Amino acid sequence: MVGKLAGAGSRVAVLMGGLSAEREVSLSSGHECAKALRVAGYDVVELDAGRDLAARLIEAQPAVVFNALHGRWGEDGCVQGLLEWLAIPYTHSGVLASALAMDKARAKAAFTAAGLPTVASVLRLREEVEAHHVLPPPYVVKPNNEGSSVGVYIVHPGSNAPRLAASMPEIVMVETYAPGRELTVAVLGERALGVTDILTDGWYDYDAKYKIGGSRHEFPANIPSEIAAACLDYALRAHRALGCRGLSRTDFRWDEARGLDGLILLETNTQPGMTPTSLAPEQAAHSGLSFPELCTWIVEDASCNR
Repeated sequence: MVGKLAGAGSRVAVLMGGLSAEREVSLSSGHECAKALRVAGYDVVELDAGRDLAARLIEAQPAVVFNALHGRWGEDGCVQGLLEWLAIPYTHSGVLASALAMDKARAKAAFTAAGLPTVASVLRLREEVEAHHVLPPPYVVKPNNEGSSVGVYIVHPGSNAPRLAASMPEIVMVETYAPGRELTVAVLGERALGVTDILTDGWYDYDAKYKIGGSRHEFPANIPSEIAAACLDYALRAHRALGCRGLSRTDFRWDEARGLDGLILLETNTQPGMTPTSLAPEQAAHSGLSFPELCTWIVEDASCNR
């Protein structure tokens, strides 16, 4: 804990934007967090994380860095390593947990070792995936190290092998499609906050996540108590299995017809969206934390050696 180092009046650098495919979402998160921290009394400087980030941090001399970056370089251990090198306390997860969570295959191995339910998956060259079905349809093809449903393809029964966009990496993850409802749980510190049911008219893709009206959030989710309890338990265990710190969010699919056996853990996000209407802040608000209070909690939790 940083404690008095991060008290009101302290300088907080909010990192946003960056170089990933999730740049626009990060800018939105960062601006909202910066506004909330100013309301809470902090001296806030907003930094768009470019190649000159180290020099700009040295110039700004913040007491704490609030990491509002999403996607590669900001969420995968890279910026965390830079902050460790500069010895600047920072928020959210550390180098190892960030890298592990961002690598879907390795995160899934950690979940499996912790006894958490996942679906079968393989890593394959994109040319192989385009040539033939590497798993029986239905299955999902996605980058192994991106978030926010960037570059996700669903291959249905009877479909040909997918033609992937040129922006897709050379190696992709192919995993069995998990049908059902989209559920999510935020973990703050050592507390799972609740279960949200995400309602959409189709696949919960990038547009559904971030465009106005793309999805609706029902909190608390109208699901059986057994399923809700399992979601809370699994999310906290996933947070611990990866070594996460601060705030994380774990996503699930639940096939109602199969009961508890139909609950599948998809992934854990170490840098969840941070606008007042994003999923994790919504859950925090229902737990009694306003958005400025949530951002303050995250800042006060900052440290090095995470």
